Amino acid sequence: MMRIALFLLTNLAVIVVASITLSLLGVNSYLAQSGTGLDLGNLLVFSAVFGFAGSFVSLLISKPMAKWSARVQTIKQPSNSGEKWLLDTVRELSDKAGIKMPEVGVFPAQQSNAFATGWNKNDALVAVSQGMLQRFRPEEVRAVLAHEIGHVANGDMVTLSLIQGVVNTFVIFAARVVGSVVDSFLRRDGNGGLGFGYYIVVFVAEIIFGIAASTIVMWFSRRREYRADVAGAQLADRRDMVSALQRLKAEYEVPNQMPDSLVAFGINGGVRHGLAALFRSHPPLDDRIQALNEKRYG
Repeated sequence: MMRIALFLLTNLAVIVVASITLSLLGVNSYLAQSGTGLDLGNLLVFSAVFGFAGSFVSLLISKPMAKWSARVQTIKQPSNSGEKWLLDTVRELSDKAGIKMPEVGVFPAQQSNAFATGWNKNDALVAVSQGMLQRFRPEEVRAVLAHEIGHVANGDMVTLSLIQGVVNTFVIFAARVVGSVVDSFLRRDGNGGLGFGYYIVVFVAEIIFGIAASTIVMWFSRRREYRADVAGAQLADRRDMVSALQRLKAEYEVPNQMPDSLVAFGINGGVRHGLAALFRSHPPLDDRIQALNEKRYG
């Protein structure tokens, strides 16, 4: 229920912000003056505002949403030696990377996992799972933290949001153009305005174009993983970074150890080939290990 409520509130916020922005720009409609067809200039502005608004609202709320969805417990004051080590390690690595120290948290998951998020590199969150802290050696956890801090220092969250905004713009624009063309073809009565078929086509086209365009975002995400691995090798140690990836790979190879779903630091469970590989956000662990061993970084 909370997840649905948060989604609806976020969606409402996007609509309100976008509507105000469109009014200020004097773009009140993307229909042509004649009432038939589309004003492509207004439609492009409409698509860009809504596309980027959705992307950046998601970016701005990424940290609180991550805390809520993963049940992250942030560490304000360390209550034991493990938490003190975690804070000291993140502070050391962030200083080395030249960024403000992120918030540090632990979330209750037995899977080995970690993630970083936040709307800019000086207001980020780095979190690690309890399972990783329990099973990984300290130097491997340090390498994982360095990988995540690499994402923050490289500005990956902001860059991905920009790319998602461009993708959203294309999807919204193209879907409405296709909807208008199909609607004009189906309706031969000459009446003005857009028919009901237009909205059906737009809905279907947005789903199809959205799925297809997501491969661009996933491709970029895979490239950034190589860069974050390089950061982990430089901020911590290359051998420790390789060791952490090898331990992740070993856990994935244990039946029922990892679910067949996305994890932030690792990859999707199982091996995927063909078209399915285009939708992976992370490269295969074998490729990442090989790239680090050969000092070939994607």
